[in-house]
Amino acid sequence: MVPDAAGAGLTSQRARDRLVRLLEGQGIRDPRVLEVMRTLPRHLFVEEALRHRAYENTALPIGHRQTISQPFIVARMTEALLEGGPLRTVLEVGTGSGYQAAVLAQLVDRVYSVERIQALSRNARELLSRLGINNVNLRHSDGGEGWPERAPFDGIILTAAPREVPEALLTQLAPGGRLVAPVESGGGRQQLVRYTRTEEAFVRDILDAVLFVPMLPGAEQ
Repeated sequence: MVPDAAGAGLTSQRARDRLVRLLEGQGIRDPRVLEVMRTLPRHLFVEEALRHRAYENTALPIGHRQTISQPFIVARMTEALLEGGPLRTVLEVGTGSGYQAAVLAQLVDRVYSVERIQALSRNARELLSRLGINNVNLRHSDGGEGWPERAPFDGIILTAAPREVPEALLTQLAPGGRLVAPVESGGGRQQLVRYTRTEEAFVRDILDAVLFVPMLPGAEQ
């Protein structure tokens, strides 16, 4: 086991159990998602100075003007992606701390995660390796381009908000696949949207109001 993975005090299993009860109270129902949230050490994915807040239901800074998402949002997006049947391969756009990828890795066969900020991608790779999570492939590149060499994907999840979902990502979604993303809706607002690809079109469902960092083009060294 990774040192400090079990946690103590405000990072203990008791703190995780409290968080899961809160998530259930907010409407998260998938027992698989709740169990992952109960067992995965979120405190290892945040800066050491903020670890005592890791099991609060709040977003936290991870440097580079980025955040680790609120636990409810991670659970909600994961649940929305899984609804409709099991997924083998999932593309994540925006690795960040690696927490969302680590959650998905417990629930699907293979995760492909793209991050535009090289330092975040490197840190996530090191942590996932330390945790023994070996079914996540990471790439440092422009997330809007996806990972065409590994397409099609059964699921795609975006952890930053574009003005509209890039066409390149929609084309990398397999028939019957689902894409979950926060999307700008005007007036500074964002909506969590799920696209399901059918034989004829993309079916769009609006799920929740959300607030994410904007999705930016390009890749930073």
